[in-house]
Amino acid sequence: MNDDLLLQYRPASSYNSPFFTTNSGAPVWNNNSSMTVGPRGPILLEDYHLVEKLANFDRERIPERVVHARGASAKGFFEVTHDISNLTCADFLRAPGVQTPLIVRFSTVIHERGSPETLRDPRGFAVKFYTREGNFDLVGNNIPVFFIRDGMKFPDMVHALKPNPKSHIQENWRVMDFFSHHPESLNMFTFLFDDIGIPQDYRHMEGSGVNTYMLINKSGKAHYVKFHWKPTCGVKSLLEEDAVRVGGTNHSHATQDLYDSIAAGNYPEWKLFIQIIDPADEDKFDFDPLDVTKTWPEDTLGVWC
Repeated sequence: MNDDLLLQYRPASSYNSPFFTTNSGAPVWNNNSSMTVGPRGPILLEDYHLVEKLANFDRERIPERVVHARGASAKGFFEVTHDISNLTCADFLRAPGVQTPLIVRFSTVIHERGSPETLRDPRGFAVKFYTREGNFDLVGNNIPVFFIRDGMKFPDMVHALKPNPKSHIQENWRVMDFFSHHPESLNMFTFLFDDIGIPQDYRHMEGSGVNTYMLINKSGKAHYVKFHWKPTCGVKSLLEEDAVRVGGTNHSHATQDLYDSIAAGNYPEWKLFIQIIDPADEDKFDFDPLDVTKTWPEDTLGVWC
């Protein structure tokens, strides 16, 4: 992509929507009056915008997130490069060359907002597309699998990974005590304790949708897909000793790297790839394609750009 095109689509407030929208991206018809039964009647609970507006107001002072508290965001755009109309009828994926504004948030997971960005921890990779049909969120991590299958265990898992509330120290025995009862987490641990367990920065890490999604084309045919983000500048990680050195110098190094790179015009870029399974073939594999603790093997299920 040439420099003129980069400048043309450089994120700016001029691309902001000229009208109010709900959180889901739907236009707001009236931001001054509530829906009522008649001109003097009671207010209707079905007034979605009123309920959402008041809910947002009540939560303007946002407490720190339980997970993914530490993070950095950047605006950009997504451009379709291949024709996948045979897979989906989604408007923003309708044809090569179609561009959609988006925002990406990178994050660490377990520790608080002021924690170093050099900890061995999964990284969040969340993308919000501002499409003509509304907002589409593709939430994921830098690791293609997850610790557990059942969301019922998620709060317990986070509590085990969090610092001990008595000492405010993260304790390995609490982590291992929980995961020793959940052997499906082993796949995630092999990624976490591999070299990629500490990304060098946000620009040099991959992203994954983790979950299995379904794309449906105009004729109603469905396909299971996995989404994978690959950085064009390559994947780079920190070894343990490098992480100690970098974290001791600048605990916001990844955020600063992202900000400085964009400010200098060195825009980070990822390519989005997908893996595809026909639902009719899902029973032909020796694993469950819907299981988030399993990867889809690339030797038999290639990754397509």
